[in-house]
Amino acid sequence: MSQIASVWLVVLLALVMANMPFISNRLFAVIALKSPKNLAMRLAEMVLWYLLVGALGLYLEQRNGQIAPQGWEFYAITGTLFLTFAFPGFTYRYLFKHRS
Repeated sequence: MSQIASVWLVVLLALVMANMPFISNRLFAVIALKSPKNLAMRLAEMVLWYLLVGALGLYLEQRNGQIAPQGWEFYAITGTLFLTFAFPGFTYRYLFKHRS
């Protein structure tokens, strides 16, 4: 896989995984829960998705060559980007009125 393709794969996967906690009522989109997820559980799930997507990005970067050194700035920017990607799912879950 080329470097450009791997970058787009990570960006698109981050976009999907950032919204997954808000779209699905299942834990990690697999495990059915007895009660609905609250906001804290959704945020914790989103942090785990962030770490998994980051691990995939790290693997793809290592496979394409040497890993660039990353300081706290890198994690601050990617974390806020992941939160920005999650905004459509948050808006759908908490700001739209759902008909019952």
